[in-house]
Amino acid sequence: MRPLCPCWAGCCVLLVCSLGVRGAREAPSAAPEQVHLSYPGEPGSMTVTWTTWVPTHSEVQYGRQLTGPLPLRAQGTFSHFTDGGVLRRKFYIHRVTLRGLLPGVQYVYRCGSSRGWSRRFRFRALKNSPRWSPRLAVFGDLGADNPKALPRLRRDTQQGMYDAVLHVGDFAYNMDQDNARVGDKFMRLIEPVAASLPYMTCPGNHEERYNFSHYKARFSMPGNNQGLWYSWDLGPAHIISFSTEVYFFLNYGHHLVERQFHWLENDLQKANKNRAARPWIITMGHRPMYCSNADLDDCTWHESKVRKGLLGKLYGLEDLFYKYGVDLQLWAHEHSYERLWPIYNYQVFNGSREMPYTNPRGPVHIITGSAGCEERLTPFSLFPRPWSALRVKEYGYTRLHILNGTHVHIQQVSDDQDGKIVDDVWVVRPLLGRMMYL
Repeated sequence: MRPLCPCWAGCCVLLVCSLGVRGAREAPSAAPEQVHLSYPGEPGSMTVTWTTWVPTHSEVQYGRQLTGPLPLRAQGTFSHFTDGGVLRRKFYIHRVTLRGLLPGVQYVYRCGSSRGWSRRFRFRALKNSPRWSPRLAVFGDLGADNPKALPRLRRDTQQGMYDAVLHVGDFAYNMDQDNARVGDKFMRLIEPVAASLPYMTCPGNHEERYNFSHYKARFSMPGNNQGLWYSWDLGPAHIISFSTEVYFFLNYGHHLVERQFHWLENDLQKANKNRAARPWIITMGHRPMYCSNADLDDCTWHESKVRKGLLGKLYGLEDLFYKYGVDLQLWAHEHSYERLWPIYNYQVFNGSREMPYTNPRGPVHIITGSAGCEERLTPFSLFPRPWSALRVKEYGYTRLHILNGTHVHIQQVSDDQDGKIVDDVWVVRPLLGRMMYL
């Protein structure tokens, strides 16, 4: 064998060293990422949630000045989460709740520990009174791939257009994919929005893996039901978030259907008694009761599980929501936008021919699942149903302005048409005599 020349031997050494460096595992990071906010339901508070790859202390430093030191401190806790995939990836989720916030005041904050801090973010504390006019961005079915609505949502957020976000199920597609790396990517993508506004959620079918463990772990919603169902007050509205998925993934327990139903009824009873302060009752759940899309989803069946319940008679939600006078029902799942006429049991209950949404005699349904995901848009059936008021097969999201106790403004923004408003409707209800439809 001929000996290697000195230059070739040197190249081999460099190559081996290079491969060694590239193959070496980077040390896990203590720097916070995937920062997002949520409202815990307690006036004057806000919860900050973030992820690290090693266990660290959980602290938020905050204040009211845009520059300079952040004089206030809040401590929290972390929990470790192990993904169910083959790599069993582990990370740490931190939660810190800020309290004593002044209503409507802007705060600057950063989160982390001495081992690493996030950049500074800003948010405005929610007002406590029923007498203000919150503005919300509402959508579902936003994925890590093809998130069409996200750039415009980021710009809207930077311009101060919203007070909160309602994400009506289906995140990332899916958060468990690629050993949870898709979930990490999605949470990083939404950080510019979610670190500045309370990002309120409900579970969708794409969160199902490992008993919705990623959804439960990554988001921090009010109540003690792991974010599957909860309610909160915002301005003149009482907002209820619930899981349609308990009707479909019965392998995780039939008892969840019954538990949620009884919780919903109890919450609706309390909300009805508080109509003088919070006149509007708004619900959000992922799979609609009605839709006119060209597929075989639950909402295309006359005896929808969400609408009529298990076996067509157990724990159905339409009668419950109608009984307690739910005003507005927000849905997603269908990758399109559809507004219904006021409806109950397939019957249209418009307020009048000229003003159908003024004093409607049934709830108003909005399906807003076109924010963008890898599954693309969902087509509609050839002919609209008589209860379907408007159908839009374009990427976009919904703006919801709860103006006061009698007026709610709904707009649909088309991302395909560079932000054009493609639906614009007011729902108007007088304060007197509005308690229940029955």
